[in-house]
Amino acid sequence: MINNKFKYTQFIKSEAKRLGFLSCGISKAGFLEQEAPRLENWLNRNYNGQMTYMENHFDKRLDPTLLVDDAKSVVSLLLNYYPSETQNPDSYKISKYAYGQDYHFVIKDKLKELLFSIQAEIGDVSGRAFVDSAPVLDRAWATKSGLGWIGKSGNLLTQKVGSFYFIAELIIDLDLEYDTAVTDHCGTCRACIDACPTEAIVAPYVVDGSKCISYFTIELKENIPIEMKGKFEDWAFGCDICQDVCPWNRFSKSHNEPLFDPIPIAIGTELLSMSKNDWEEITQETFNVVFKNSPLKRAKFSGLNRNITFLK
Repeated sequence: MINNKFKYTQFIKSEAKRLGFLSCGISKAGFLEQEAPRLENWLNRNYNGQMTYMENHFDKRLDPTLLVDDAKSVVSLLLNYYPSETQNPDSYKISKYAYGQDYHFVIKDKLKELLFSIQAEIGDVSGRAFVDSAPVLDRAWATKSGLGWIGKSGNLLTQKVGSFYFIAELIIDLDLEYDTAVTDHCGTCRACIDACPTEAIVAPYVVDGSKCISYFTIELKENIPIEMKGKFEDWAFGCDICQDVCPWNRFSKSHNEPLFDPIPIAIGTELLSMSKNDWEEITQETFNVVFKNSPLKRAKFSGLNRNITFLK
């Protein structure tokens, strides 16, 4: 007799691959005991800065059974966004994940299709899809599911493909076979710690989010502190420094998701070839049209404009 748990697990992993996910790992839904004191300590030190939403739903962040009734399994998925080409090096920089369409919609559609496939194949399975927009500790679940380890930079790392990927989850009420965590392979390396211009990695594996360039350029709603002047290395939206210097990212391979290809700016102008002058000349109207389906809309035109003005 075929073990149903094994059969269902293999089916889910093969469907994830068909949908273009880089990898899929599964772990048993339950309270994240080791993460609780870490999260509490991180919040007590105010490392979340103005990201007050991180303080909400503390219990739900640590226990997916409070998010999905009768949750049994957390299916963790990685989706590659590493581009085949990067920006003009003399321009204002935006994080590689923001070159194309907003990943929330791209991944949500894939997760809905995955859940639909599970229901069509297995029957009455309930669940919810999560893409970085609900109180789920993505990296903790990905680690528990054997997809990588959390590096000194706070990013999820893998030996095969580095860290340029999105993490998402499907939490379902189905018992499956569970993966085991992998070991840490950061060793004595401190490339990310030494390279961070704002010293946001305050200790190995501890990131003060309120010092991160991504925080200043995306999350912070007021003026950027003057003491940060000259430290952003031309990053206008997000920052990839800790990932760019990580030795494991030598193994990054370019994605094959057309929706993550660089968005067209105008006839004859392509996102990656934009100069500083091109960025400075963007108007509110152009921003609304060009970036309406882009991650950049999170910063709004006013935020992007503030960031560029700060960098001049």
